[in-house]
Amino acid sequence: MNGDDLPERPGQDDLRQGAFSGEDEGRPVLSARGEGDQTYEAAVARVEEIIRRLDSGEASLNETLELVREGKGLIEHCARELQDVSGALEELRLEDLVARLDSEVSTQ
Repeated sequence: MNGDDLPERPGQDDLRQGAFSGEDEGRPVLSARGEGDQTYEAAVARVEEIIRRLDSGEASLNETLELVREGKGLIEHCARELQDVSGALEELRLEDLVARLDSEVSTQ
């Protein structure tokens, strides 16, 4: 017997619907293997779903392990997104500073 022969647990499809469907309200999301693009907001929403499921105490040991792994990947994705945005904001601040300094120099 392989893993495909095992019956699904009740609610498992509902739990994973948003994270594994490939689309979430028109926004691309991660596949079951973590491939693809996902918005920061969709990742945060999925992490919240995972936390609710884990807090419910209804997840089996294997499901808990799967959820923790998925959550870790999503949190790492969110951290990278935040780092990218932070870097972009820093660049904008530097460009603004350079523009102000250029305008001050040209008015002198």
